Amino acid sequence: MTKFGTNIPEYPIAPPARHKGRGAVSNMQGRYEVDQREAVDDGWTSSSEEESGRPALRTQVFEEQAKSILTHNRSPDIAFKVSLNPYRGCEHGCIYCFARATHSYLGLSPGLDFESRIYAKINAPELLAREMAKKSYVPQPIALGVNTDAWQPVERDLRLTRRVIQVMSEYNQPFAAITKSSLIERDIDLLAPMAERGQMMAAITITTLDADIARTLEPRAATPARRLRTIRTLSEAGIPVGVSIAPVIPFITEPDLERVLEACAEAGAKNASYIVLRLPWEVAPLFKDWLATHFPDRVERVMNRVRDMRGGKDYDSSFGARLKGEGLWADLLKQRFANAARRLGLEMRYHGALDMSRFQQVEAQRSVPQDVSQLSLF
Repeated sequence: MTKFGTNIPEYPIAPPARHKGRGAVSNMQGRYEVDQREAVDDGWTSSSEEESGRPALRTQVFEEQAKSILTHNRSPDIAFKVSLNPYRGCEHGCIYCFARATHSYLGLSPGLDFESRIYAKINAPELLAREMAKKSYVPQPIALGVNTDAWQPVERDLRLTRRVIQVMSEYNQPFAAITKSSLIERDIDLLAPMAERGQMMAAITITTLDADIARTLEPRAATPARRLRTIRTLSEAGIPVGVSIAPVIPFITEPDLERVLEACAEAGAKNASYIVLRLPWEVAPLFKDWLATHFPDRVERVMNRVRDMRGGKDYDSSFGARLKGEGLWADLLKQRFANAARRLGLEMRYHGALDMSRFQQVEAQRSVPQDVSQLSLF
């Protein structure tokens, strides 16, 4: 709506505002929603609210009876072919998360809804056991927690991930896990024996060592220092562990690249990988809002450099280019990473060889623990 005879909006669009403990600064609509809404500043916001940000947003968890649990992909630039995610949405609230756009399929916002409305696939362990018990099942390494973190805060109470791991342990089903959470340490009693049999490996994602940046970038994930301690703990337990520097954000986390690798190597990481910032679908405007809120002086520099690696666009989804980017700056970043990894003795890969030879099928009913506190009974 505009004032008669002018092009000046009658109500100015409300600027993005920080939400305590959240990554997104808005709850933009998903691309499949029919009705369009636009926030406006009606003048009622007090100065104290503007200074302190909006009130804390409560997380809601919804139980979901999933129809399937294993996702298969044929992407030539992804090392794994099968993945499993016990949750949809992620409370860690990482602003750059490529999975944010998937909340649009639920009719929800990829913004604040993604990190505050979590869907738990409560039948995940049963579905996995049923799938692996089929005579037609062809065992392949499973990537755990690729879309949303399998050890996000809600896992502390629901323990779905732990039960899934118990099922994989019974079947001797190899898997690789990736997380930002120190909660993975809780499950070392299950992970270490599988690692000893060559059936499990882990990667910890660390984007920066700067706690202040991490607090706004990944507000509910473990601190960088805590993640380094998790690398050390897993390594000392005999679990092969690597670091995933994902994403590398120009002028925000990119200056930390070598320091992150050095700290992780010192903590016991054996391999390393990286991914350049990806901004598919609604992730692009969400990230730009975050950038304008937290780093207003770097908006143009960051986005211009992103476009330098994406053929002049915010994002290029082409296989081979979407993970590492293209162009001069992407090549320089690749050289920096390779030189640092070589100097530190880090292998430049995430997935190693996992032993598939011991996979065995068992009765589905017997392999699904109902209470992880009584695993010894099964």
